[in-house]
Amino acid sequence: MSRSSMARVAAAAASGALVVAGVTVGVGFGAGTAGAAGTCNQSSQASKNDISTWGITHNYSKTVSSAEAAGGTEVTYTTVVSTTGIGNPYVNTINDIPPAGFGAPVKATVTAYHFAQGQVTNDVTPTKNGSGWKVTSTGWFVNSGNPVTLKMTYKVPGNASIGSQITSGGTGVAGTVGVSNEMPNLTACFTVRLPNPGEATTGSLDMAGLGSAEGQLSSTGSVSDVLGDTITRVLQNGS
Repeated sequence: MSRSSMARVAAAAASGALVVAGVTVGVGFGAGTAGAAGTCNQSSQASKNDISTWGITHNYSKTVSSAEAAGGTEVTYTTVVSTTGIGNPYVNTINDIPPAGFGAPVKATVTAYHFAQGQVTNDVTPTKNGSGWKVTSTGWFVNSGNPVTLKMTYKVPGNASIGSQITSGGTGVAGTVGVSNEMPNLTACFTVRLPNPGEATTGSLDMAGLGSAEGQLSSTGSVSDVLGDTITRVLQNGS
């Protein structure tokens, strides 16, 4: 068999082996991270309407971007603070609490009203705040037509057990009179799924140290080229 033929056969076998390895490994996740079996709500809502809100209803919601996600992929938690009625409170702090075992956010943005510009989205830098990550401002304007929206993106730990339900922590908001609210039950849940073939291959490369600095394909060629040539050389040396 020619070297090119051997390389193609070896590459196909290696790629298949990577996919299988990637989707069959399921390791335990951190204690307290997986939600109890049963209802796994992708979003939740809360409202506040008391003497401190001056007749305005403050509404809060938290949603995770995917109902199902694989270990090693990213999920985004979206928190929205809005109002109904006449009034315009200001929000100066939003504290997002991710699931236990998650690392620091990899990206965060805030969308809020800016005078003469309307709704504008800006990157923000979260800071550690207890078990959560907070973003702050001198004050984000909120009224019935202009909510403030925080999006916080995290990487799902690679050892998340397939089938487990991962529920986030709650949310805290602070600002002008009536805004401050601690909501431990404003959470969002997703289920850990099998990685798809592309995710499995990338994950296998990462674990084997074969990925590039960005955790993608080798900078010297495709997965098939690199693994195919490697296995071909092993076969030739053993013959």
